[in-house]
Amino acid sequence: MNSYFNKNFTQQEPLPEAAFESAMNVLRHGRLHRYNVTENEDSETSLLEKEFADYIGVKYCLSVASGGYALACALRAVGVEPNDPVLTNAFTLAPVPGAIASLGAKPVLVEITRDLLIDFDDLNKKIDESKSRFLLISHMRGHICDMDELLSLCDKRKIILIEDCAHTMGGTWDGTNSGLHGLVSCYSTQTYKHLNSGEGGLLVSNDPGLMSRAIILSGSYMLYDRHIARPETSDFSKSKYYSPNCSGRMDNLRAAILRPQLRELSIKCEEWNKRYGVIESILGKSNRIGLIQRSSKEGYVGSSIQFYLDGITGQGITKFVDKCRRRGVELKWFGDKEPHGYTSRFDSWKYIAPQDCPNTKTTLSTLLDMRIPLSFTLADCELIASIIVEETGELD
Repeated sequence: MNSYFNKNFTQQEPLPEAAFESAMNVLRHGRLHRYNVTENEDSETSLLEKEFADYIGVKYCLSVASGGYALACALRAVGVEPNDPVLTNAFTLAPVPGAIASLGAKPVLVEITRDLLIDFDDLNKKIDESKSRFLLISHMRGHICDMDELLSLCDKRKIILIEDCAHTMGGTWDGTNSGLHGLVSCYSTQTYKHLNSGEGGLLVSNDPGLMSRAIILSGSYMLYDRHIARPETSDFSKSKYYSPNCSGRMDNLRAAILRPQLRELSIKCEEWNKRYGVIESILGKSNRIGLIQRSSKEGYVGSSIQFYLDGITGQGITKFVDKCRRRGVELKWFGDKEPHGYTSRFDSWKYIAPQDCPNTKTTLSTLLDMRIPLSFTLADCELIASIIVEETGELD
């Protein structure tokens, strides 16, 4: 008799008790707006920004309404203007090209490799063709490219690097925290990310001019002095006049439940990697499954796993996904021409100019993706992976 998995792939683990206490404290005093503080009081949002800046190792941090807002805010702050070409991975989630498009700028899609990393040869080619000065690199599904090579390329080609670290919070490249390589980097605290506030975003940088613009853009009005992890007051002398208010602040309630989670982030990352390791080791036993190769320099966080079913047609993959679903295992197929849920292929983004990325399309054609919630035990992960392997044995 076939085994069946009966837990929910979208069920997060409960928040820590300290988050409940912090949230109740905010609810009791009622000052949910980040700038509504009493004399000599630091808001929950300002404290979160200081603590996250210290965790990552940067001078400045800004908390905002969502990860997508953080991306758009960062792009504005670095100087992206309407009609500017902005380079980004062809394999990413829709908020990335969406952030570029929200500014009236033009996404320029760059091919990816078999290991789901940006293709440096195609990046050089697209720089030549587009004349773009900006790269929004998406560490999609937690896969970090060779950041040393990328920084060298950006320096040589005079490209401003913006990092999308929505899937790499807590990750590293060669011991350096993910997010410390770009001029500005963005994180998400959406409910399926590594910190959970339902929605939310964080933006970090060591550049005072950039961060002063970002803070004004987020809707600080003239209350920027109430931030802790901010540039000097003098750095706002121009931005307070020339940066528009594109209101997108985080509130104190969300910040209050994020701060206790941040204190546990390193432990949570270790727990994700234990689960990832269990699943990967079992999937690796199937000769029908291709695993993603990772650099020894990549300190990844295994909050999801991707693998290939090489040699299987689109219809065959659809059937495979359905058979796994019937046994309780939820897989997503990035090769589907139609968007489903959060998953979409680049050629379904009809709001951007049509672009041909044949290598990416081929790569995605057999790529499957699976979320790994921390609400799953190691035994759960063994069962899930075993079900997947068993179903590969039924493939034609």
